Amino acid sequence: MSWLVAAVVVTIVVIWIGVHRLEQRHSQDPKTWPIVGAQLEALRNFNCLHDWYLAFFNHRHRTVKLSVISGTIFFTVDPLNVEHILKTNFPNYPKGERAHHIVHDFLGDGIFSSDGEIWKKHRKVASLEFSNRKLRDFSSDAFREGALCLTKILQSAASSKKIVDLQDLFMRMTLDSICKVGFGVHVAGLSPDLPDVPFGRAFDRVNELTTLRFFNPFWELQKALNIGNERVLKQEVETLNSFTSNVIQKRRAELQGQKETRADLLSRFMAYDEGQPGAFTDQELRDAILNFVIAGRDTSAITLSWFIYCVCTHPHVADKVFEETVEVLGLQERTHKYDFEEVAKRISYETLSRMHYLHAALTETVRLYPPVPRDPKVAFGDDVLPDGTQVKRGNRVAYVPYAMGRMEFLWGEDALTYNPDRWLQDGVFQPESPFKFSAFQAGPRICLGKESAYLQMKMTAALLLHFFRFQIASGHVVRYRITLVMPMANGLLVHVLPR
Repeated sequence: MSWLVAAVVVTIVVIWIGVHRLEQRHSQDPKTWPIVGAQLEALRNFNCLHDWYLAFFNHRHRTVKLSVISGTIFFTVDPLNVEHILKTNFPNYPKGERAHHIVHDFLGDGIFSSDGEIWKKHRKVASLEFSNRKLRDFSSDAFREGALCLTKILQSAASSKKIVDLQDLFMRMTLDSICKVGFGVHVAGLSPDLPDVPFGRAFDRVNELTTLRFFNPFWELQKALNIGNERVLKQEVETLNSFTSNVIQKRRAELQGQKETRADLLSRFMAYDEGQPGAFTDQELRDAILNFVIAGRDTSAITLSWFIYCVCTHPHVADKVFEETVEVLGLQERTHKYDFEEVAKRISYETLSRMHYLHAALTETVRLYPPVPRDPKVAFGDDVLPDGTQVKRGNRVAYVPYAMGRMEFLWGEDALTYNPDRWLQDGVFQPESPFKFSAFQAGPRICLGKESAYLQMKMTAALLLHFFRFQIASGHVVRYRITLVMPMANGLLVHVLPR
């Protein structure tokens, strides 16, 4: 009888699965299985996840429903939905407790992971400082110094015909810069010998392992047992905590007795409500540091990496950036008449503001390769999106900049083409609605560091393309890696050639 019971059970299960799949035959969303939903499909496509999401969108199907073990997620590329989520009904779409819990070991209660009063506190101080001209001038000097260090390393590589990993160099440069601008610390990752930077290495590893938590329903068990990825994550977080603790203690000692607050962001945060109940604790300062690093280091370095990849595949863009730099900086004669320092000295906030084509080329890079490819929220209460999608309390809702940048209904038939001219009218850069070009968010959470990021990226790109050409190394495969941001999985290996 046992074999008969087993046969009946198997038959019922097969029929159940068959009916479940049959009911979805007309669905445009990812197909699901009983109980596990589309979890297995998502994991199977993990390495190309952004393109897997992209495949479900079109001009008629702008919101995709993904059912997984942990619940329902709606992904949208509809600008009206994006505006509703980020602005119109902003209070209903916080980051949410689940996301906060997953990233807390990494980002704590910083500006990117928190909601409510904690977020408002971090946002208030950051917004005041990013509008401070003193910080902008301080940042310009730090960015120029970093770009010059990078230029000299690339000159050596060009002379020796050595292949370099530009993404690694950009990451080193932006880490040096954010540590100087953010915390007044000299990391020296771009020293000629390219030393190992334990903090940067640990930061990348924690970023990657934290992302995997979103797809691993058993991560909390692994953390409790201190096994697998969670054991590694714990060790790497300790490296981050040691670095930030040393930075905070050193800065407190340096600020003792000083009457004037230093220009770096950490000093400004320390000065906020000093001696009052609202002052930042060391834990809050630790969280602020790591949030600034992911904002000021990863996003700019990733965009610069994809930018060089784009100009390698579209060399005429690099030539036009070069010509614009020559014209705006007043370099009437060609490169060999000027040294690196002379050209860098002429690159300022004011001159960069006149480089419209360079701004367009970087923005076109962000359109196709946004450093933050998707941004999830959670519904605080039931809601209906402008396209009619019914959202229940607890559902996650994410807008997807990576897919939005590839939608023909938003950008035309050449949406997949890298074309900086789409951003220009009579040679002048024309911005798009942040609900269409959503890489920098919009509404109350719009990116505070957008101007600072463009400043560093434009300063670096203008200097590099003035002196060098780049060619992707033969056989090098360029693809993204799945983390909280979108770096290149294999780096960016290039030949460096003098212009």
